[in-house]
Amino acid sequence: MLMILINYSLGFLKSRTQLQIENVFLRKQLEILNRSKKKIRIKNRDRLFFTFMKIVLSNWMQSLIILKPETIINWHRKGFKLYWRLKSKRKGRPRIETEIIQLIKQMAEVNPQWGIPRIHGEMLKLGYDISQAPVWRYVVTE
Repeated sequence: MLMILINYSLGFLKSRTQLQIENVFLRKQLEILNRSKKKIRIKNRDRLFFTFMKIVLSNWMQSLIILKPETIINWHRKGFKLYWRLKSKRKGRPRIETEIIQLIKQMAEVNPQWGIPRIHGEMLKLGYDISQAPVWRYVVTE
């Protein structure tokens, strides 16, 4: 409590924008306290707000009352991990090149007695690292 009083007594040294941002930060905490009955319930939008304010507000640790600073830092880390996990996520299986598809079809056409495992084995011998499923998919069955 003493830190808060000292923080506000030195308010004249801060810029007007900095004071307004800090005011919004404190009002958000009051809003959370007012909407909570017994236990403080923090929603995802509140987490996002506090994480953003950590970046914007220079003295966010002194203005924080209802949460621990470590909590907000953990939210920030989780958001960072989630962002990069979603950004680096592959979108399905890689496509097979048309050259390989044509080669599979040609092998099946030229050698009608060969089954799918034999064609797959020949593809592996040629140095194409594919599974048996694409061979099965592209072999024309009549």
